[in-house]
Amino acid sequence: MSGRVEGKVAFITGAARGQGRSHAVRLAEEGADIIAVDICKQIDTVPIPMSTPEDLEETAAQVKALGRRIVTAQVDVRDFDALKDAVDEGVRQLGRLDIVVANAGLAAAGNEIHKMERELWQDSIDVNLTGVWHTAKASVQHLIDGGRGGSVVLTSSVGGLKAYPNVGNYISSKHGVVGLMRTMAVELAQHNIRVNSVHPTQVSTPMLLNDMTFRMFRPDLENPTAEDMAPISQMMNALPIPWVEAVDISNAVLFLSSDEGRYITGVTLPIDAGSMLK
Repeated sequence: MSGRVEGKVAFITGAARGQGRSHAVRLAEEGADIIAVDICKQIDTVPIPMSTPEDLEETAAQVKALGRRIVTAQVDVRDFDALKDAVDEGVRQLGRLDIVVANAGLAAAGNEIHKMERELWQDSIDVNLTGVWHTAKASVQHLIDGGRGGSVVLTSSVGGLKAYPNVGNYISSKHGVVGLMRTMAVELAQHNIRVNSVHPTQVSTPMLLNDMTFRMFRPDLENPTAEDMAPISQMMNALPIPWVEAVDISNAVLFLSSDEGRYITGVTLPIDAGSMLK
């Protein structure tokens, strides 16, 4: 099967690398043109390297190599006005909007709740939750005005469905995404706009595979590696794998955004290798 989103336009945040790039490429493979944004700079409270302008350029190159159009912008999802300008310009150039993927988010860095720095808490909430709301607020009217219905997919996490210690900022933000998704699903159903959330387990992207996470999983080692982390990560999943690939999440986004998912709304879809069974 091919062309599952042929002729449609998708708006994706956090599209410079990782899951966001994978979503852009996978949707383009199936016929969609792309509006792609990412911050492409560092946030002070984030201890791992974030995306760069070159990363976003690489996403654009991969989409163009598939014969699809792409409009890019360097935008912080915390900045609503800039985000709306980017969406509006993308729709102006590409002519329509059908799919919204609110993917931008920060890694699960943190501390015990009563010891957590206020700045770290605020940045997590501002990007992972308010940024998702900004994405919806900036784009949904285009779906309504198009009169063709549409699909909105919000990226949460297994951490949006259950708790883990020492990352209460992340857990709270990702649980909040579920409430936002369910509210939007009810409000937008009258326009035939479906809203769902995806809930990955660990995903093999730079947000997971970095020194900070290696040390979080293996504090017993001086210089842990991905190989050292893998057995501990695998313990969090029911299936015998330490993490999934970004394309596994993209395939779920594609399904929810295609006609195959035309009557699916208000769903929290785990792509979790059985993590929710643990």
